[in-house]
Amino acid sequence: MIPACAVADLPEGEAVRIPGVVPIAVFNAGGEIYAIDDTCSHQDASLSEGWLEGCFVECPLHAASFDLRTGMPTGAPAKKPVRTHKVVIEDGVIYVVPQNQEAVV
Repeated sequence: MIPACAVADLPEGEAVRIPGVVPIAVFNAGGEIYAIDDTCSHQDASLSEGWLEGCFVECPLHAASFDLRTGMPTGAPAKKPVRTHKVVIEDGVIYVVPQNQEAVV
């Protein structure tokens, strides 16, 4: 598991970026916490810097939008989904379990 931040440090409507070989964006959308790959599948732009509306994030570069629940794009110009990741909240801390790993709790 990768620690993202304290729950208290991620206000509703905001995002944090976890740097790494594949950066991950963590969002607080309406009190629900979601994690997806941070890089837009259309071009190299950080989704954590995008605009959050409900359960969707809009890429700041070309306005592609992705569903935070599924990673699926909602329309052009993005055609490929981004990976979603499991989120675990433990002792007030948000952790991300990358899709290719299992939780060790």
